[in-house]
Amino acid sequence: MRLRRAFRSRKALRGLTQWVVDRAIPMAVLLAALWFFAARYDGGGEVYRVFTLLDEPEGHPLLWIASAIGWVAVPAIIGGAAGHVITQRIDRVKKQPSNRLFRRRSLKQRLTPPGVIDDLRPYRYGTTSQQAFVDAFVRVAHRNDWARAQDHWEVYLRDTMSTQQYADLDRHECLRQARNVALIALRVSALSGDGHCIVCDRRR
Repeated sequence: MRLRRAFRSRKALRGLTQWVVDRAIPMAVLLAALWFFAARYDGGGEVYRVFTLLDEPEGHPLLWIASAIGWVAVPAIIGGAAGHVITQRIDRVKKQPSNRLFRRRSLKQRLTPPGVIDDLRPYRYGTTSQQAFVDAFVRVAHRNDWARAQDHWEVYLRDTMSTQQYADLDRHECLRQARNVALIALRVSALSGDGHCIVCDRRR
């Protein structure tokens, strides 16, 4: 459960960082697996020389795949990532968000990962507003189905953090503001009519 919440919380990360988590790490794992199996056939040194285009691939199909990745995919990915970073820096020279004015972020703040989307179960014993929220969202909108309510709570936060209005917020502010909006929007929806969940309605 916590692992799922942590994975969905990655949407609080900004562009390139989120891309690294969503795309670059899985690609690196696949590349490492390719390297491992190709190296078992012809040695790590030969795979490296093929991958870096120093030698032509010969023999095993995995060497041809490694050569193709080294020739096409890696330069495209590195070039695309570098271009994205440079473009963002240029665009933001005169586009400083108002919520970041006059602030100084320490190295610890820059490196600390975002928090994790809340587990709703402790809300039962939390503040008055938290108890009122779970009463509406879990009991009314989801008929006491805690598993489904938790899933829809996480989905709502994940997708909300992916919208344009949160794009310029830092990872901590993004999650905090999305959570505050969700607490209001989902409770209002749950208390309207016979009790509605925005996620349930969209998935029908």
